[in-house]
Amino acid sequence: WGRNCPLFFFEPLMELSKPHPNPTIRIISLGAGVQSTVMALMAAKGEITPMPDCAIFADTGYEPEGVYEHLDWLEKQLPFPTYRVAQGNIKEDIERGAKTGERFVAMPFFTKDGGMGMRQCTAEYKISPLRNKTRQLLGLKPKQRAKDKVSEQWMGISWDEMQRMKESSLSYIYHRFPLIEKEMRRHHCLSWFETHYPSRTLDKSACIACPFHNDELWRDMKLNDPKSFSDAVEFDKNIRVLPTFKQEQFVHRSCKPLDEVDFENAEDKGQLSFLGECDGLCGV
Repeated sequence: WGRNCPLFFFEPLMELSKPHPNPTIRIISLGAGVQSTVMALMAAKGEITPMPDCAIFADTGYEPEGVYEHLDWLEKQLPFPTYRVAQGNIKEDIERGAKTGERFVAMPFFTKDGGMGMRQCTAEYKISPLRNKTRQLLGLKPKQRAKDKVSEQWMGISWDEMQRMKESSLSYIYHRFPLIEKEMRRHHCLSWFETHYPSRTLDKSACIACPFHNDELWRDMKLNDPKSFSDAVEFDKNIRVLPTFKQEQFVHRSCKPLDEVDFENAEDKGQLSFLGECDGLCGV
C-alpha cells in the first residue's frame, strides 16, 4: 500500500480528484491539522492552483488551545479569508444532556460489552455547519436548489489516507483532493512545513476527548498538554452514565476512567485511529 504499488492500482481513486472545470467558488475544508494546513499554505504560495476563494473551519468548540492559537497564526498567512463556523459546543451540549436529559449529539463512546456508540458528532458539528456556510457563500437560500452553482471543496487527505476519499453526495459540492494529486503523504506534508516554517510545529486537530485517540496521542497529551488532559478526564467522568443508555460510557477503549489508564505501557497496534473514521473532516 503506497508508492511501492503499481500506479494503475491507484488510478480509479486518483480519478476522483481533478479540478472542477468551472466552479462558482473554491473552498478549502480547513481542519487546522497537518494536511489541511499544508494544503492551504501551498495554495497561498501558488503551489496548488487555482487560488481558492476562502477556507472554512468548522469548530466543535472543544479543540485544544493550541489548535486555536495555530488557526490564529494560519489565518494571517493566507491571502484569502477563513470563516469559522459552529453548530454549538459539543462538550457543553453533551454534559448538559447528561444532566437534564435534553437531546444531544452522540459521540462514539466505548461500553463494557465491547461495543461503541453511534457517531453523530462529525455530521452535526463538522459537516452540517460547513455545508450551511457553503450554501450561504453560493448565495443559496434555505431549500433553494443550486441549479448551475457548485463549490469545489478542497479536502486535506494525503496519499497514505487515500481510502478516505469520497465523492460528494450533493450536487452543489464537488470534492477535490489536491494532496492526492501531488502524491503527498503525511510525512511529506510535515517535511514541507518544516522547510518553510522551521520555527513552528504542526499537530493533529481533534476534539480534546475524542474516543478515536490512540494511546500515543493520549500519552502525549498527558505529558505535554496537561490542561487538555485534565479537561478530558473531567469530561470522561461526566459522560459515565448518559440518559437512554443502559451501560456506562467511557472515552477510552479499555473502559477504564481516563485518569486510571497506564499509557506508558499501552500498545498502540490495532487501536482505533483517525484513519477513515471522520469522512476526511476531522483530524486533518
